[in-house]
Amino acid sequence: MSKFLKLSLAFGLATALSGVAFSQAPKPAAGKPAAVTAKVGLGRAALPEEIKAWDIDVRPDGTGAPVGKGTVKQGEELFLAQCASCHGEFGEAVGRWPVLVGGRGSLKHDNPEKTVGSYWPDASTAFDYIRRAMPFGNARSLSDDEVYAITAFLLNMNEVVKDDFVLSNENIGKVKMPNAGAFFDDDRTTAEKHFWTAPCMKNCKTGEVKVTGRARVIDVTPDSKTGPKVE
Repeated sequence: MSKFLKLSLAFGLATALSGVAFSQAPKPAAGKPAAVTAKVGLGRAALPEEIKAWDIDVRPDGTGAPVGKGTVKQGEELFLAQCASCHGEFGEAVGRWPVLVGGRGSLKHDNPEKTVGSYWPDASTAFDYIRRAMPFGNARSLSDDEVYAITAFLLNMNEVVKDDFVLSNENIGKVKMPNAGAFFDDDRTTAEKHFWTAPCMKNCKTGEVKVTGRARVIDVTPDSKTGPKVE
């Protein structure tokens, strides 16, 4: 069976299984472009709960944060059970796993520590990442309340919030991170625009072309007497 025939049969089967046939667009009048009205008829509209399962991002101002809350104390218990094996009991890290606590004032050093407290700009960054990817190897296993609690504990360990702090969807966008002021919007389209030049595409080199460097280790640069002409 040819590759084309296999693809045709597979496509036909997928269409049949969808339960909806292709609709036929009317032929356009002479001299007029065809209107894009044909429908493939595969699949169905996503259900609200399916969209909700994917739409989980939390913005810096707290938009998108799920309803829930968690305390620092609850977060400590969860952190020790779910996170300490990699990140250490105090966020100091085990082996080569990321350090989460400390490093305040180290960003200008030769070996800066980009922790939650020293570098991350928003509390929502920690919440969103933990919710999506942690614990390692068992992502999305934590409830929203548990993520709030672990985030609160990390904020507390980095001296951002007090011991009795309760993090929730109502205040996550109000937490002020130590390094928030060091971030700014990407403004390269204006700040660096004077560096941009249109690339030359034709007759870019004038005068004689010369070889200015040679590969000394394996000497792959052709000799000017015996090798091909360099232009």
